[in-house]
Amino acid sequence: MFDVIIIGAGVVGASIGRELSKYQLKTCIIEKTEDVSSGTTKANSAIIHAGYDAKPDTLKGKLNAKGNAMFDKLAEELDFPFKRNGSFVLCFEEESKYRLENLKKQGEINGVPDMRILSKEEILAMEPNLCDEVVAALYAPTGGIVCPYELTIALSENAAKNGVEFKLNTKVENITSSEEGYVIHTNKGDINTRVVINAAGVFADEINNMVSKNKLEIVPRRGEYCLFDKAAGDMIKRTIFQLPSNMGKGVLVTPTVDGNLLVGPNAIDINDKEDLNTSKEGLDDILQKSRKSVKNIPLNQIITNFSGLRAHSTTDDFIIGEVEDARGFINAAGIESPGLSSAPAIAEMVSNIVIEKLKPSINKDFNPIRKSIPRFREMNNDERRELIAKDPKYGKIICRCELVTEGEIIDSIRRPLGATTLDGVKRRTRAGMGRCQSGFCSSRVVDILSKELKRPITEIKKNRGNSNILVAENKEGI
Repeated sequence: MFDVIIIGAGVVGASIGRELSKYQLKTCIIEKTEDVSSGTTKANSAIIHAGYDAKPDTLKGKLNAKGNAMFDKLAEELDFPFKRNGSFVLCFEEESKYRLENLKKQGEINGVPDMRILSKEEILAMEPNLCDEVVAALYAPTGGIVCPYELTIALSENAAKNGVEFKLNTKVENITSSEEGYVIHTNKGDINTRVVINAAGVFADEINNMVSKNKLEIVPRRGEYCLFDKAAGDMIKRTIFQLPSNMGKGVLVTPTVDGNLLVGPNAIDINDKEDLNTSKEGLDDILQKSRKSVKNIPLNQIITNFSGLRAHSTTDDFIIGEVEDARGFINAAGIESPGLSSAPAIAEMVSNIVIEKLKPSINKDFNPIRKSIPRFREMNNDERRELIAKDPKYGKIICRCELVTEGEIIDSIRRPLGATTLDGVKRRTRAGMGRCQSGFCSSRVVDILSKELKRPITEIKKNRGNSNILVAENKEGI
């Protein structure tokens, strides 16, 4: 019997799990895929929004700036990449400047500090590669960038170290009530719990609708992106938005925390919650719109494109709280943008509901500190020599594009909730994320996975399902 079951190991589920590990609770996170951060969390804009977009009377408005302010401490404790690079919202018509003032006033109500309206001269002095047509911009210095999957992995590792159990490859098939709480019926058997927290992303409506007559509807909203090589990463320093529309914050151009340039997303409501396709029309559209913000974007430097799904609720707001007709069942649903930015504050809000309900004692052994895998690419030569002296495997480069060593890959596999797939290694080390997109290093990573996991090389997968990298030997004895 668990005290708390969290369904979903994305950034929201992992944040809640880590927050609850501060208390003496038997907590478990269930995830239907093979790894944490393998759903919506892994593919988004990676922006920590300042908090001026959402209406003040919404949960988005109340939680964004609060969550934003929590990231400095989180990054210090959990050792994940995070940078406050600031953000611009660009205006291209004099008659629309009042909308920037409205955003600024809204942000001030939401608790966003230090915002300013900039003139064209100030904007181009700070970002000379922006288009000359800009007439004004809202500047929010507290805006930031992060790696969403490294954040989620860090939260999950720390939660696991502090006693949270994880059940991966475990799909919820039904939920029924019991005298003590709920029975979670999964593909791997039944699990009993006193409290359920629904953090299932685009599938949160299906989980809610198993137990409640108050039905939810989550619309998967697909967004497509183009990622540019690091050679284009210094074109701009800040995250560049255009004035938002009804479908969202529009196409942005931003540096990533790893030094690339990212453009996107568009916003297309779809029916299939597994559809992560990209289209030529969609990618052409975001590139065309991005050139309104930044001039001379080098299209020949695109190294990959991808899409992600946003869990858009028909209420157009986060849905957080205990369900009226299902006591002990708590929703954290409809968490679209600014969900990543709000995740620490969402976790605190949900945790307070659980604490009020179960009244647990403080976990006096809680340790907030988690150290990341050594980042060889970020070290100076003295640091590298010292690391190699301790373990020669850090002297063997596996991924040349991102300068990832064998030692880092082995560490990513051996850690709590370690990688078991090619994508799992990629998200933890960046092996395969560079210019060649794993063209040279994938076979070597597969070999390391096979040896470390003690599995035949033909059983190593890219991610889930039937995504085996190799399916058979091509010659006898090889």
